Amino acid sequence: MEKYQLKPYPAELLIDLHYLPCLDYMSGFMQFERVWLEANEHYQKQSYRNRCYVLTANKVDVLTVPVIQGTHHRPIRDLRIDTGQPWQQHHWRCLQAAYRKAPFYEHYAPEFEPVYGKTWSYLFDLNYELLTICLRLVGVKTPVDLTEWYEKSPDAGRFDARSMVNPRNGPESYVFHQAVSYQQNFGPDFVPNLSIIDLLFCQGPAAKQVLNQQVVTSSSLGLAS
Repeated sequence: MEKYQLKPYPAELLIDLHYLPCLDYMSGFMQFERVWLEANEHYQKQSYRNRCYVLTANKVDVLTVPVIQGTHHRPIRDLRIDTGQPWQQHHWRCLQAAYRKAPFYEHYAPEFEPVYGKTWSYLFDLNYELLTICLRLVGVKTPVDLTEWYEKSPDAGRFDARSMVNPRNGPESYVFHQAVSYQQNFGPDFVPNLSIIDLLFCQGPAAKQVLNQQVVTSSSLGLAS
C-alpha cells in the first residue's frame, strides 16, 4: 500500500487540455473520479494550452508550441501547429540539456523522444498524446473523456476548472496544488509548479507520492469528501 493514498472525491473535473502540464494541473487529476477534457472551447492565448515551463541551468525556460491562426475564435480541435518552425528540435534539445543528468532521464526519455520525432498537425492531438504518457508514467488511472459539446454552465456534479490553471497563478493562487519541495536538477532554490516532466525526470517512480503530498483538501475546492 502506498504511504500517501488519496480517496477520490465524488465529483468530476472539467478542464482544458495543456501541453506537458504543470503540477497544479496534474494534482487535479488525482482528486476526482473522472476527468473531462474540454474539446469544444476556443483557443486562448497566453495559456498552458501551448506552453510549459522547465528548469534549465541558468533559468526557468518556457517552451512554446507555435500555432497558426491562434485566436480566441479558433476551435481548439482545429488549431494547427506551425510546422514551418523547428519547434520540436528546439524543445527536445532544451529537455535534453535541462535533464540529461537528472536521475531518471535515461529511464523516461525514451517515452517522450518519439513524440518529438513525429510531425503533428494539431495542437490538441499533441497535447492529448503527451498527457496520456504523463498519466501512465505517474500512475494516475483516473478515467479521461472528451466533451462532445461546449457547456457554458456544466452540471453541478462537475467541477469547472477551465482556464483556472494558468501561467499567471502564483503559489497563493494554485487551484489543486500546494507546493512541497523535491530535489531538482539545478540550483539551491526550489522552483514550484513546473511541468510534470521536471518531476518525472528528477523523482521517477516517487512522482506520484510527491503529487499526493501536494494536493489541496477537498474543502478548499468546495467539494464533499
